[in-house]
Amino acid sequence: MPGLEISPEKVGFVIVKAREIAAKVAAWDDGAASDRDAESILEDFSDDATQDELKGFIRDLNEDEQASLVALAWIGRGSFTPDELEEALSTARAERTNRTEDYLLGMPLLPDYLEEGLDRLGYSVEDAEDESL
Repeated sequence: MPGLEISPEKVGFVIVKAREIAAKVAAWDDGAASDRDAESILEDFSDDATQDELKGFIRDLNEDEQASLVALAWIGRGSFTPDELEEALSTARAERTNRTEDYLLGMPLLPDYLEEGLDRLGYSVEDAEDESL
């Protein structure tokens, strides 16, 4: 698919690691209402090796790969359609103000959004995740 500038395998790695982090967060989330948002819950695990590994991986991606990851999450979330990939990519580049890894890990449903984005663009989610392991 023209436009997406990150390999499905790299996206698969992010999905797998984000699922591991989400599972750890869920284990500590008692479901009680709190004034903390999803990002602050993740911040409680700042010494978590999986989170550090994922943040480092995203940080080490080049700008085009980071923009593609953000655009893919937006497509999966429904903010853009697959036909709007180029617009999503240019928006991701133009609006980049925070560190990409912090922005993405602040999305509570990041792995679901990335899977859905891959699927909507015609990539095999299973292949992407298998190749990343």
